[in-house]
Amino acid sequence: MSAVKKRKISQEHLGEASAPSTEVEQTSKTFKELGIIDQLCEACENMGYKSPTPIQAQAIPLAIDGRDVIGLAETGSGKTAAFVLPTLQALMETPQPFFGLFLAPTRELAYQIAQATETLGSTIGVRCVVLVGGMDMVAQSIALGKKPHIVVATPGRLLDHLENTKGFSLRNLKYLAIDEADRLLDMDFGDSLDKILKVLPRQRHTYLFSATMSSKVESLQRASLSNPLRVSVSSKYQTVSTLQSSYLCIPHKHKNLYLVYLLNEFAGQSSIIFTTTVHETQRVAFMLRALGFGAIPLHGQLSQSARLGALNKFRSRSRDILVATDVAARGLDIPSVDVVLNFDLPMDSKTYIHRVGRTARAGKSGVAISFVTQYDVEVWMRIEWALGKKLKEHAVEKDEVMVLAERVAEAQRQAIIEMKSFDEKKGIRGKKFGKGKRSRDDMDQEDG
Repeated sequence: MSAVKKRKISQEHLGEASAPSTEVEQTSKTFKELGIIDQLCEACENMGYKSPTPIQAQAIPLAIDGRDVIGLAETGSGKTAAFVLPTLQALMETPQPFFGLFLAPTRELAYQIAQATETLGSTIGVRCVVLVGGMDMVAQSIALGKKPHIVVATPGRLLDHLENTKGFSLRNLKYLAIDEADRLLDMDFGDSLDKILKVLPRQRHTYLFSATMSSKVESLQRASLSNPLRVSVSSKYQTVSTLQSSYLCIPHKHKNLYLVYLLNEFAGQSSIIFTTTVHETQRVAFMLRALGFGAIPLHGQLSQSARLGALNKFRSRSRDILVATDVAARGLDIPSVDVVLNFDLPMDSKTYIHRVGRTARAGKSGVAISFVTQYDVEVWMRIEWALGKKLKEHAVEKDEVMVLAERVAEAQRQAIIEMKSFDEKKGIRGKKFGKGKRSRDDMDQEDG
């Protein structure tokens, strides 16, 4: 296969919004000028898409021309519409069942892609089905029997249906899009992807989208794409210019105090608090609830309906604080997040990029603050080195923080009591379900 041809937007074209060339380049383009038909342009308007994002402006014309595309862009850059719109446009020309397949690493992202597909395709009557673990396979089989145009799936559950659902086949598939490809491969979906690719027709259009280009993604590209063009609108480690990133250097024993102080400082704004474990996610949520905050946990050990419920409550602002493991770090489109707090630092800079990418999306501003304790200095230095810049320290009044000590200590005691009950229930479930090798059904959720 010939070498991948590259088209890149230089860093200066992505930096300051004040640069006149950027303004002309981005505002002069419309979806119609990219080649999108009127019905889909109308759907874009209905969704509030005023003009194409850089990745859309680069990828869509190539896709409409029939080329395979590798799209690299930071999270929140509009990658979903970049592969959904060309697929729907092609579907209009030659309508057929099982026309397109969109693969995603997590259940939430699969539902999100399906929602975007149905909304963008509402003007042309697109039928879509979602195949993810944790949901009833029989109901999904019935939905497949209705011959949808687009299948959105996680690899494990898709493979289960390909092997077990009578009459279901993708041998006539025309379009394949793989979203968050690097994350898919990090979650051990490599074998499932290989099996899926073997049963798909060779004559198809393929789009591969990712925030980073790892060696695993390179090998997937070679296996699944034909003479692709690569479009890149970000460096490997880049945060958007509208994001205000900073850190707090604090003693580990005072993390809870500083967390409550910051939440009071940003009262009324929507916040995501990232932790590294399921246990810590639950503990922090219990503690904040005891203090009167509207906090809701999100992690991989919740049932699928509970996870969707948590997301919906947060999106609708009936809860304004989401306490989450990295299950919420990638791909989720929660447009109104104002603040991201890294209560526990991620162990690598790639995860940091995705976490802080939950805010400052679609041109809006946002705040990200990371807690750096005496145990985290080395990790934080690695993150700053990867970002290529030293971030500023967030200013706080220590005396005002310490005033909260008594109230927070009492809330922490209540949280410990609730955690004992939570751990007992989890232990019972663990004995019932925790034996054996991880099934395909479990692969599309993250265990935090």
